[in-house]
Amino acid sequence: MSTPTDKHDPHDPDHSLAYLYALQALPASEMDAAQAHIAQCAECRSELAALRPVVDSLTAWPVDVLRPPSALWSRLAQRIGGEGRKALPPAPPLWDEPEWKQVASGIECQLLATDAATARVSMLVRLAPRVNYPPHAHTGVEELYLLDGELWIDDRKLIAGDYNRAEPGTADKRVWSETGCTCLLITSSGDVLS
Repeated sequence: MSTPTDKHDPHDPDHSLAYLYALQALPASEMDAAQAHIAQCAECRSELAALRPVVDSLTAWPVDVLRPPSALWSRLAQRIGGEGRKALPPAPPLWDEPEWKQVASGIECQLLATDAATARVSMLVRLAPRVNYPPHAHTGVEELYLLDGELWIDDRKLIAGDYNRAEPGTADKRVWSETGCTCLLITSSGDVLS
């Protein structure tokens, strides 16, 4: 604890008396000495005055927000555990991921939705590294959002986060991935594979 003759630096943890006093974080055994120091130190009194509105606003907070119930501390201590405690089992998954279906060597899909009335299909497509997707012609709009990896569509390289739109009547001659990739593909169910 600082004395009235110490050089005062509010950023020095050894001279944080005003902060600790304002938060009532000092042990009871140090309160008298702190009050005596603050009474003689203009800088500490100034800091204390500046801190007072903040500390006063904390007292308006509900006690249950500031102090978690003791049962919470007990449960937290059990979850953290010490050496020799049994580990908690892993949490069950929140949902069951649909199975990937292999549609060609190195190409897997998860069908998300189909709309027979508009001949549209939405799916996740995953290409293994160094796999080519068959050349194809678009009979409707094709929208592709690359989720991970890299994908080449003819001479255009897509990276994760890129979006590609192909208009009806266009064709992709070469679609491939050097790294492997996963994409969301929304396209026509009438696309023609070459």
